[in-house]
Amino acid sequence: MKILLLAPQPFYEERGTPIAVNLLLRVLSARGATVDVLTYPVGADREHPGVTIHRTRRVPGIRKIPPGLSFAKLVCDAFMFFQAWGMVRRQRYDVIHAVEESAFIARFLQRWYRVPFIYDMDSSLSRQIVDKHPWLGWLGRAMRWAEGRMIRAATAVIAVCPALVEEAQSHGACQVYLLTDISLLQEVEPTPAEQALFPPTGAGCRFVYVGNLESYQGIDLLVAAFHKLVTDPTSSPAQLIVAGGVPGDIARYEAMCRQLGVADRVRFIGPQPVDRLGAMLALADVLVSPRTQGNNTPMKIYSYMASGKPLLATALPTHTQVLNDETACLAAPEPAAFAEGMRRLAVDPELRARLGAAAQARAEAAHSWPAFQRTVNQIYDDLAARLTQ
Repeated sequence: MKILLLAPQPFYEERGTPIAVNLLLRVLSARGATVDVLTYPVGADREHPGVTIHRTRRVPGIRKIPPGLSFAKLVCDAFMFFQAWGMVRRQRYDVIHAVEESAFIARFLQRWYRVPFIYDMDSSLSRQIVDKHPWLGWLGRAMRWAEGRMIRAATAVIAVCPALVEEAQSHGACQVYLLTDISLLQEVEPTPAEQALFPPTGAGCRFVYVGNLESYQGIDLLVAAFHKLVTDPTSSPAQLIVAGGVPGDIARYEAMCRQLGVADRVRFIGPQPVDRLGAMLALADVLVSPRTQGNNTPMKIYSYMASGKPLLATALPTHTQVLNDETACLAAPEPAAFAEGMRRLAVDPELRARLGAAAQARAEAAHSWPAFQRTVNQIYDDLAARLTQ
């Protein structure tokens, strides 16, 4: 099977969607598929048998492309549109596998060249844009309408979480598959340098967050809740370690911590390599996910679960479609409730052990690499059968 895979992200880069694309390519390569990947000019190459990376034109001044809508992303998507058009015009593809907003490009090419496409749905595009840019709310209805037309035109939709399965079905998708992300943990021991990034174990319960510091991640909520926790005279000592983020975001939250008087208890250690994620989580007592927006489940949740460490997360669909009260401590997305969740876990080692073990068992059963492989192979087996009918 010859596949054109449209990946409108920096590929490869160690963040959610590019990591998922790389996992997908591993499976497609193992199937013996021939895959042309069209992606942004930013990112590192990854080699897989049968896979060729094509990049859109490099634009002067664009060196980094952050998550979410941006001018840089719109420019790169425009170049991707014309380059994808040329590629489909010059050669025949059996299917276009379109990630995120590139599905609109795939829809256009489907109409002109009758090439079926799969929509790899990592989020609700209309909701994501309005959440991040509320001033675009007046366009919400039109964006949702356009998104619905594109979903109905897709041969299949691959959704990364149950909420997005429901979203796709509500738009009338003809076939929807659930393909959750998986744990990225490798069994590695923390190095002395990594241990030095964390406060000593006697400094109190170590709460750890891993991920970018975009507004939807709820870092404002996390810092405000931590402030409530450590300023409560009845609470035990605690430390907060934040791994990830770009320099501008880190500086902003460090200033917030200084203003609240908790800077001596919060460490921002910057981005850490994915292959060292296991070491980072091994040094934690409690893992936190304070996300406040969106309905897709963060990729880090699956690594959190597999680590065997207890989770504290906001009680929102982004988390509750995967977690429940048996596998995590869930708290309302407001500082007092989240601080109370932190306090409960800090003082109760038995609760931490129970939640960590339950989450780990769930990850091994449902969110493993073999499960991911089986689902991707089933999707493409079904597609191959439909194409030969």
